[in-house]
Amino acid sequence: MAIKDWPKDERPREKILQHGATVLSDAELLAIFLRTGVSGISAVQLARQLLDQFGSLRALLDADKKQFCQQHGLGTAKFVQLQAVMEMSRRHMASTLSQGNAFTDTQATQLFLKQRLRSYTYEVFACLWLDTKHRMITFEELFRGTINTANIYPREVLKQALHHNAAAVIFAHNHPSGNPEISHADRVVTEQLTKALNLIDIRVLDHIIIGDAHNVSFAQTGLL
Repeated sequence: MAIKDWPKDERPREKILQHGATVLSDAELLAIFLRTGVSGISAVQLARQLLDQFGSLRALLDADKKQFCQQHGLGTAKFVQLQAVMEMSRRHMASTLSQGNAFTDTQATQLFLKQRLRSYTYEVFACLWLDTKHRMITFEELFRGTINTANIYPREVLKQALHHNAAAVIFAHNHPSGNPEISHADRVVTEQLTKALNLIDIRVLDHIIIGDAHNVSFAQTGLL
């Protein structure tokens, strides 16, 4: 049965208009993005098949062009469209942080950092540079490493802090293993960077470790 033949209160588009996007399942959200199904299969059925094939919505969103386009019902146009949607989402989050207080709006900050860092298969260390009101100046990926480590150079961090004329910073890095537990090395490098930045009057507000299901904040755990 085609979606247009479903009861109105069960159709994904009508559900969004009546109740908002949060009530939709992953398959229903994906179906709206797909817009149409394929021969004999509705958009919702196709969405469910794709989620089964990829294993999760996140895996589908993180797929590269080859993985994405080889699936039935997908192609280059849909891949380009998805990349544009995801980039709009990232820019919206960045705009929110540039207008508000990134330190107090922890949910928005962590969501933004997760969007930026979670999909990497190697470790990436980044800085969220902030002004005197803790609004975002810029987000900067400074160091990239292997699956379980990245070399951090305090001198480069200080140089970029001065370049951006920052008043504060939130550090972030991902754990490709998915486990955001704070390691001894994480504590040591955070302490080194905090001491170095204190010398030039730049506050380290937090260091957020991005995992798979959840994140860990140095500030929230009392380590900063």
